[in-house]
Amino acid sequence: MSTSVGELAPASRSSNWRTPAVIILCGCAIGMLGFGPRSALGFFVQPMSHEFSWGRDVFGLAIAFQNLLWGLGQPVAGAVADRFGLFRVMCVGALLYAGGLLLMRYSTTPLSLDIGAGVMVGFGLAGCSFNLVLSAFTKLLPAEKRGLALGAGTAAGSFGQFLFAPIGVALIDNFGWQQALSVFGFLMLLIIPLSLALATPPAANPANATPADEQTFTRALAEAFGHRSYVLLVIGFFTCGFQLAFITVHLPAFLVDRGISTQTGGWVIAAIGLFNIIGSLSVGYLQNSLPKRYILSTIYFTRALATLAFISFPITPFSAIAFGAVSGLTWLSTVPPTSALVALMFGTRWLATLYGFAFVSHQVGGFLGVWLGGIVFEKYGSYTPIWWLSIVFGVLSALINLPIVEKPVVRAVAQPA
Repeated sequence: MSTSVGELAPASRSSNWRTPAVIILCGCAIGMLGFGPRSALGFFVQPMSHEFSWGRDVFGLAIAFQNLLWGLGQPVAGAVADRFGLFRVMCVGALLYAGGLLLMRYSTTPLSLDIGAGVMVGFGLAGCSFNLVLSAFTKLLPAEKRGLALGAGTAAGSFGQFLFAPIGVALIDNFGWQQALSVFGFLMLLIIPLSLALATPPAANPANATPADEQTFTRALAEAFGHRSYVLLVIGFFTCGFQLAFITVHLPAFLVDRGISTQTGGWVIAAIGLFNIIGSLSVGYLQNSLPKRYILSTIYFTRALATLAFISFPITPFSAIAFGAVSGLTWLSTVPPTSALVALMFGTRWLATLYGFAFVSHQVGGFLGVWLGGIVFEKYGSYTPIWWLSIVFGVLSALINLPIVEKPVVRAVAQPA
């Protein structure tokens, strides 16, 4: 990924302590902290629902808002970070994230849960999630280190899921769900000092910008949404969000309903995070030699098959962990080829913005996956319709990605007057 003249100069004046190793380590720590607690929130469904006599649709709606607002806030957070620097955005995001978890800890009504777990955590994630970490890596690191850093940053988020799931279960079992949320909330404040290493300078206009660099925001959006392959990519990404959010929030309760212990459920979510490290790094490597549209189609179809197998046989601890492992291999592995396709089609000038809009589609899917999961369970006492809907979406997305054309858009070259 190229770096503009305006980005290189400030990065070269970085303090001596901000070596590439420090930047990568701090960025990975932020990715781990940001992704960890929100991936463990599914373990709070049952204790909170039992204490306040809520249906699962109440908790599902709050997390659905979280997914939606994370998606809607991501392009805005990226634009602000590009304009004013990353550190301020990270600080605000971390404070919102921590405050949302603490408000969730004291929530006694559905409205306060919606504000804390939904609005505050959702916008907090937009300001301090791994998406912005990867953007900072691109701006601050030399070209030869970016590939490894981007893979490590994505894997770090997965490690956060692997780490926080069993920790969350242990905290709830030993200290209660309120104390567990308090611990998670205070841990989010660590993002603020860590983000000092990722501070990026405000945007500067390059002195010798190319015509491609001078493309306006509105023209970039018009070009992208008028491009058939980009639209197909965005539609397919919807399924990814639907499947991931539904599993993250509702799988632990689904397993308990089937007689599986919460401890086993914690290890299932942890297995997803662990195997996602393998999947993300493997896909990052394979996309250099295989068509990215085929990789995406294979991922979506594999998810559909894994879900079909999971719900077709008796649920046991072994089958649950096996499902977690297969799901983990395909979990965030859609991110590298999706972002790479956007960069290939349109270049890197508006990469964060265009990927951000694709992420909105992802999070709209997440909103519906969590929300519908709660509504369907309360109405039918079962998640079966959502499992089947997830299978159908997986097959459709596998087909939708196949016609994508993997080459840059053709732009008219401005003629001199």
